Amino acid sequence: MTSVPAAPVAALTTLLQDFSLEMTGKDVDDLAAARGVIPAGTRVNVTFLGNEDLAMRLSAARAVKATGLVPVPHISARRLTSAEMLAEFLTTMSAEGLADSVFTVGGDPATPHGPYGDALSVIRSGLLETHGVRHVSIAGYPEGHPDIPAEVLWPALSDKYAALQVRHLAGDIITQFGFDVDPVLDWIAAVRERGVHAPIRIGVPGPAGIRRLMRYAARFGVGTSTSIAKKYGFSITNLMGTAGPDRFLRALATDYHPQVHGEVKLHFYTFGGLRATAQWIADFRKTN
Repeated sequence: MTSVPAAPVAALTTLLQDFSLEMTGKDVDDLAAARGVIPAGTRVNVTFLGNEDLAMRLSAARAVKATGLVPVPHISARRLTSAEMLAEFLTTMSAEGLADSVFTVGGDPATPHGPYGDALSVIRSGLLETHGVRHVSIAGYPEGHPDIPAEVLWPALSDKYAALQVRHLAGDIITQFGFDVDPVLDWIAAVRERGVHAPIRIGVPGPAGIRRLMRYAARFGVGTSTSIAKKYGFSITNLMGTAGPDRFLRALATDYHPQVHGEVKLHFYTFGGLRATAQWIADFRKTN
């Protein structure tokens, strides 16, 4: 890796001090293999996918806690079939001390499976705090959402932030991943201008195959023009290699200004595997 100026090195150190990770219910073995390189107390988000059930999500959250990390179970609002399903999920997690922190998001289904059409409706239900939740992460979309217009996204973000404050719930914002630092930092500045001052965790794709990264980017509406891909360090005409986020992180460290962007941290999406991502982060921290 090439050297970077002193100021970005200091900023990189700050940004990497309290990063978070993401895992699915199928990643328990990968988590065990990675425990030696993940700092104690690291927050690990546990997904709420359509092909996972409560037992799988519970097993993953248990494994996170047993490893000395902080489980952050996801709640996919539109996948919930009833208030009873949400209560059962929270009761089960809370009984084992796994529900102090959650991440709530609208989710993939175009039509809600039950009474919750978005994350705001879950927050306003009152069920989170009554089941011991104290910290709620919400989603942010620096490059927009493929199915939700900006004129809906902005008030939704402000409303969720306000609802958390009213309910005395701490929280942060976890963004979708991206390859280009500029729209991310511009979006964060706009968030602050709107009076939303929660910490923001910038979504970063861990090292993965370029073809896989392109597939996820297309799914989530992330920009992948030739110029953006070149800035990130790969070519969209050659999809056989792998890419890590080192260029993205260095650019972020150079252009991040706390007085403008507020408290910013990193959230790694483990498309290339939890263990591989954790090891990459450990190696990157040592060399930077």
